[in-house]
Amino acid sequence: MIVVPIMAQTSFTHPWQGKRVAYFGDSVTDPRNDASKTKYWSYLRDWLQITPYVYGVSGRMWNDIPRQTDKLRQEHGDDVDAILIFCGTNDYNNGVPIGVWWDERVTEVMYGHGSAKKLVKRRQRTPSMDPTTLKGRINIALDSLKRTFPTKQIVLLTPLHRSDFFLSETNWQCDESYTNQCGEYIDAYVEAIKEAANVWAVPVIDWNAASGLFPLQKEHEAYFHNAETDLLHPNDKGHERMARTLMYQLLTLPCTF
Repeated sequence: MIVVPIMAQTSFTHPWQGKRVAYFGDSVTDPRNDASKTKYWSYLRDWLQITPYVYGVSGRMWNDIPRQTDKLRQEHGDDVDAILIFCGTNDYNNGVPIGVWWDERVTEVMYGHGSAKKLVKRRQRTPSMDPTTLKGRINIALDSLKRTFPTKQIVLLTPLHRSDFFLSETNWQCDESYTNQCGEYIDAYVEAIKEAANVWAVPVIDWNAASGLFPLQKEHEAYFHNAETDLLHPNDKGHERMARTLMYQLLTLPCTF
């Protein structure tokens, strides 16, 4: 019997190495936001040679994702490998109601199992497309995105924990220990995005938990833009931690199919 020696693996290629990735979202993704010089997607560009297509815009909510989808399609067509969506904190801050995933009705459908087929009454659900609610907005966005890019990997990222943001007298945001205008804590928005994984068959990376960023404690202020006025937007150090977390989480997912 010939024994073939097992060779140790000496090199490894990250599955997202050298790929083209679109980033949708809000100010934390927006290259024009000055809270950090280097964004999480910039680190991934440098570490993994990812080509970033960045569409995040400060202040935007889930109802802006279809616009970002259309812009990606117009500018790059089908020449993209994956799309990451990091959105939801502004839906919380603006008091967007959570809503429901499904609209339900009683209808008739043809069915037969062990006997001749016949019309039977059943409850049927269809995705809620209510643009005034978070779940309706997510449904609208992912319905559009999965139709536009049916062969592409789509990954959702949950919002980070958030503390005080005092930009001006007309933009004064309290921390997440308070409910928003519709009586919801940010947890409900995080959970909705996690639920969307099962509703739309898309993976979710829980940055809210996995990033380790917790601006509600003074000891974590070093990861954010300004301890006195901005504990909402991560600084370079915060973005680096986000990027390192994301890089390892993406190891569990294929980028292309």
